[in-house]
Amino acid sequence: MATDNEKNKTEKGVLYLVATPIGNLADITERALKVLSEVDFVAAEDTRNSAKLLSCYRISKPMVSYHQHNRAERGPIICQRLKDGESCALITDAGTPAISDPGEDLVKLCAEQSIKVTFIPGACAAIGALALSALPTGRFAFEGFINGTKSERKRQLASLKNDDRTLIFYEAPHRLRATLADMLDAFGDRSITLCREMTKLNEEIIRTTLSGATELYNTVEPRGEYVLVIAGNTAPSQSEALNADMTVREQVEYYMAQGQDKNTAIKAVARARGVHKSEIYKQML
Repeated sequence: MATDNEKNKTEKGVLYLVATPIGNLADITERALKVLSEVDFVAAEDTRNSAKLLSCYRISKPMVSYHQHNRAERGPIICQRLKDGESCALITDAGTPAISDPGEDLVKLCAEQSIKVTFIPGACAAIGALALSALPTGRFAFEGFINGTKSERKRQLASLKNDDRTLIFYEAPHRLRATLADMLDAFGDRSITLCREMTKLNEEIIRTTLSGATELYNTVEPRGEYVLVIAGNTAPSQSEALNADMTVREQVEYYMAQGQDKNTAIKAVARARGVHKSEIYKQML
């Protein structure tokens, strides 16, 4: 039984976010196993998958399902049990719960009700893929899964076109080809690292370009879960391109190279310089 001064004591009334392996079952910490064996119950995305993990380490705990389709109903029930003094470990099928995961809503509910939440760190596919990518890691944006219709996907990608941070996405095999084609269309031909089945026997790391990846998967059937790590936009920003050393004509030509017609480009340069568009028209004659 835990004593009051025990290091890493498992407390009552606390929600524990416990990271689990993303493929290799050996990738779990001693502290995670301690918490899983001591909490009153485990909330899991898929109790069947999670039961296999617990069984591997001879842990037997009451389990409740908490997933995308029952979170609205199950979240308040879990919170009430926590307020009644029970402790709970939240786990997902793989990796860190509450990241691109319905656990986000449970954490929000707990915060609103002043229920303590703490984190047991471990595997995270996004961070592992970023480290493997050989792309800049100092600044990055995690986008998770791109959901919605094809038009919604295109809008999301278009909004990221000028982002100069390394971009990280999750993708399922049956959507990979369409996603790569849309990314090539939105971003142009940038470097990409595709991390497939990370930590598993069939782990594969492919460093290529978006055009190369598109060509590859036109002939190879996508298999397994993917993390896509894509280089950010390295083209000069508008503020860099429209510097004081550029002539009016160069500035107009810059905007036209971005796809704007001449009149729209002239208006943009006028705004940037703080003058009436007629002044720019005169200098373009």
